[in-house]
Amino acid sequence: MSTGSNRTTSGTAQRLQQSKGLRVLARAGYAVSGLLHIMIGVIAVRIATGSGGGEADQTGALQEVASTTGGAFVLWFAVVAFAALGVWQVLEAVAGTSGDAKDQATFRAKSVGKAVIYLALGVLTFQVVSGSGSGGGQDSLTASLLANGAGRVLVGVAGVGIAAAGVYHVVKGWKKWFLRDLEGNAKGQVGNAVVVLGRVGYIAKGIALAVLGVLVVTAAATADPEKASGLDTALRTIGAQPFGAFLLTATGVGFAAYGVYSFARARYARM
Repeated sequence: MSTGSNRTTSGTAQRLQQSKGLRVLARAGYAVSGLLHIMIGVIAVRIATGSGGGEADQTGALQEVASTTGGAFVLWFAVVAFAALGVWQVLEAVAGTSGDAKDQATFRAKSVGKAVIYLALGVLTFQVVSGSGSGGGQDSLTASLLANGAGRVLVGVAGVGIAAAGVYHVVKGWKKWFLRDLEGNAKGQVGNAVVVLGRVGYIAKGIALAVLGVLVVTAAATADPEKASGLDTALRTIGAQPFGAFLLTATGVGFAAYGVYSFARARYARM
């Protein structure tokens, strides 16, 4: 594709991003993501304290919301909000950013990755609210991949990627890099509470992702799909360690903190 065509496509994406409706719905996507993280945190604390059960992952959180009064309406709205946020990230990837070729490539890769995550959450939410699917498909796919050598390599690479994402989340929280996401509208000035919530939330989520990545790599090494069952398994693994109840409770509180931070992000995200 020529440079002229690239500029035209980028300009079109930038014009589409000026849609007020799309911006509002995309921001709502961050808020809905926050709600799910709060619910995951609540489920994790319940498991840690023995006061209840459930799946401490996105599916479990969505099912918790669905069981409440008006939950179906919230989830249908969540489908739209996640789709809008996914589309926004696609437009971000197309529009690009200022900087050299390396900066452009990094920005676009991150935007594509985020788009995949939010669109997948939209599909998962649709499946839960419509009753058209379950979480079994992922487990079946993992089991199929682990049945052959090439598939085990792919699962192992995915595990390393998840662990790396976890480490990045921890560093992003510790060094407060997440404030860069808020500078657009908050002009660099956010309350101390938002900073604390962001730090605690990113670090807690990063630890859980790192544990999940290690479990996925272990599953690839042992060809055991049970070890790569998802976030719920990762959190329960944390709970099974010495002082596990305390660690899982702290992680659950951290997830809830990330959820509350996400509401601030919905308001102040750079868009």
